[in-house]
Amino acid sequence: MTFYYQTQTWNSQPQITQETIDLWKHVAEKKNWRIVQLPNGFYQTEHQDLTKEETWHDVTRRETLEQAEKAIDSSVAHYVKKLEFIDGPKVVKTFK
Repeated sequence: MTFYYQTQTWNSQPQITQETIDLWKHVAEKKNWRIVQLPNGFYQTEHQDLTKEETWHDVTRRETLEQAEKAIDSSVAHYVKKLEFIDGPKVVKTFK
């Protein structure tokens, strides 16, 4: 199995592009995900490409179907949370 690893450094907060926001909105919907069983018996989670409906991008591999679905649910929750903070932190309490 090949792993791809990339690092980045910034001098300031990275700016989020509209393309990134569109991707986050796309993967934040469970209907854009699927689970496939691989020949080795593992289950792979994939999300549909944003522009090409016939293209799927693999994300994780899990031993059981339940673990794969839980991974999708966690990914969806992660991206929903990222979308909540696009405009910056939210105020939870103010003082007078």
